[in-house]
Amino acid sequence: MIEAPYIGSLKAGPLGTIADVAGVTVGHCTLDQRAVQTGVTVIRPHQGDVYRSKVPAAASVINGFGKSIGLVQVDELGVLETPIALTNTFGVGTVANAQIRHAIEANSSIGREWPTVNPLVFECNDGYLNDIQALAVQEAHFVRALQACGEEFERGSVGAGRGMSCFELKGGIGSASRVSDVAGRSFTTGALVLANFGRLSMLTLGGVALGRTLSAAEGHKAEKGSIIMIIATDAPLDARQLRRLSMRATAGLARTGSVYGHGSGDLSLAFTTAYTVPHLDDFIEVPALVSDSRLDPLFQAAADSVEQAIVDALFSAVSVTGRDGHRRLSIKDITTS
Repeated sequence: MIEAPYIGSLKAGPLGTIADVAGVTVGHCTLDQRAVQTGVTVIRPHQGDVYRSKVPAAASVINGFGKSIGLVQVDELGVLETPIALTNTFGVGTVANAQIRHAIEANSSIGREWPTVNPLVFECNDGYLNDIQALAVQEAHFVRALQACGEEFERGSVGAGRGMSCFELKGGIGSASRVSDVAGRSFTTGALVLANFGRLSMLTLGGVALGRTLSAAEGHKAEKGSIIMIIATDAPLDARQLRRLSMRATAGLARTGSVYGHGSGDLSLAFTTAYTVPHLDDFIEVPALVSDSRLDPLFQAAADSVEQAIVDALFSAVSVTGRDGHRRLSIKDITTS
C-alpha cells in the first residue's frame, strides 16, 4: 500500500491543516443520496462578523475555466466580506444567496444605509459522480456547513469534495500547514484545496511519477476539472503581497503533475489573519508588514502546503459510487486491489 509522502523540509503545525492558522475554522455539509453526491464546505477566517471586520485577501486566476462569484471585488478592494464557500458549479448562485441572507441577518443596514455585501463562492464541476442537474444544493446546506465550522474537520469525500475526482481517482477536500521562520519570527501558513483535476498518467507524488505505473496509454485525453486552493497565513501582509503568495499555489499544484489544462478552472486565494479592516472606521491600523525581501519562507510554506493538501485530499478520500453507477476509487483502494 502506498503511503502519503511528506512534502518539503518545513514542519507542519500541530493539526496539520489550515486550522493551524489561529482563528481559521472549516465546516462541511455533505449530500450522499444515490445519484446526488455533492455538498458545501465553508472556511471562516475568524469567529467574528466578517462584514464588519473584513479580512485582507487576494486571488489569482491561473486558468479561468470557472464560474466562481465575488472575485472582481476581492481584486479591487483586497478584502473578504463573507466566509469562503466551496460547492459544485450549479450551486454557486444558491450558496451566494445564502451568504447574502446570513450577512443581512447580522447587519440589517446592508444594501440600505451601508453598501451591499460581496459573497465569495468557489466551485468545481462534480458532474461525473453527482447528478449536477438535480440542483440539490440548497441555502440550508450553507447554513449547516457554517454552523459546523471548527478546528477539527474531515477531509476527503466530504462537503464540497463529496463528488470530486482527482487524477481520475477520488478527490475532494485536502488540507495541510507549514511553519516558517521570517527574520527570527515564526509564522504559520495553511492550505485547503478542493481537488477535482488531472489525468492519472500525470500523477506525481513527492516527486515520484506514480501515475505512469497506474495507468495504461491514454492518447491525447484532455485534462478536465478544476482545483480551488485557499491559503491562510498569520503573517502580516497587505493585499498586494497576498496576491504574490496566492500565486505560489501554482508551484505546489504543478509538482503533482497538473499542466492547468484548457478545461481546468484553477484558482487560488490567500488571506491573512494578522489584522482586520473595520467596516466603519475612518482610518485603519496596520501592523508592521513583512518586507518583500523576506517573503521567500512564506512562498515555500504556501507551495509545500498546497502540494501536501492535494496529497491529503487523495489519501483522505474514500471510494464513491454516484450518478449512473459512475465510480471513483480512492488511491488507497486502487493501490491495494
